[in-house]
Amino acid sequence: MKPPFLPHHVYAVPKRPTVQARVAGFLGRNWARVGYAYHVEPTWLEVNRVGLRVRGLPAAFHGVKVAHLTDFHFGRHIPHGYIEDALARATAEAPDLIALTGDFIDRGPKHVRSAARLFRHLKAPLGVYGVLGNHDFSVHTPRGVRRHAGLGAAVADALESEGVSVLRNRAVRLDRGGAGLVVAGVDDLWSGEADPGAALGRECPDTPRVVLAHNPQSVEGFGGCRADLTLSGHTHGGQVDWPGLGRILLNKRAKRWAAGLYRHGGGHVYVNKGVGFGWRFRFGVRPEVAVFTLNPE
Repeated sequence: MKPPFLPHHVYAVPKRPTVQARVAGFLGRNWARVGYAYHVEPTWLEVNRVGLRVRGLPAAFHGVKVAHLTDFHFGRHIPHGYIEDALARATAEAPDLIALTGDFIDRGPKHVRSAARLFRHLKAPLGVYGVLGNHDFSVHTPRGVRRHAGLGAAVADALESEGVSVLRNRAVRLDRGGAGLVVAGVDDLWSGEADPGAALGRECPDTPRVVLAHNPQSVEGFGGCRADLTLSGHTHGGQVDWPGLGRILLNKRAKRWAAGLYRHGGGHVYVNKGVGFGWRFRFGVRPEVAVFTLNPE
């Protein structure tokens, strides 16, 4: 008589985790995320390279490279060496043109000169151009209330003294081989001084155009003006993209222009996640330098 079959291994039926175990797991996962979001990601810079096709781009500008940085928020809370490293990484990409789209300082006039000095060694064959952000105007809400009168002019003057061409509702034409590329800048949307018509309405509409505007929602006021590539920041990508919750710090309208590349009005809008931060916390939204290579459409 054969003995009954006995399995080599006996597997216990797993018990359902207790409420206490599930809570402990949840807290453990999220506590690790919080630590990462504070200690690691705020200064874990990435370089994003994007190829774009531009309608009517002249042969002389085929392959031109544009480096884009934004939202430095310079102040005591930002490591100086970190911003210097971001600028060095942008320069290492050998861009033809460098675009800086605002929020050079975090709050108030105290750090204006120190912030501007960071950019004195920034060079590019076609120039270094910037626009001001809402923090540069000391405006922190869409209502446009200013805390420091004249701060925007002070920031612009300091940057100009260090070699950055600040485009306050104006455009410049870059010429190469008899062909042109326009770089235009629009003041910050919340400042109450934005004038897209002055910046965009005076140049030939047949000339390709790169537009700098701190707040990406500015493009909604460009009307029919040509804007082949609009470079913006402001959102920080929401600064937090939490699993299961998304970009919890952005309102519904801002989420339309949260981060990355969008199509709009026959051109592209790129919303850069920024270099700095107002408060040291980023999750799923690493800071960035963006580099664009322009080619004909």
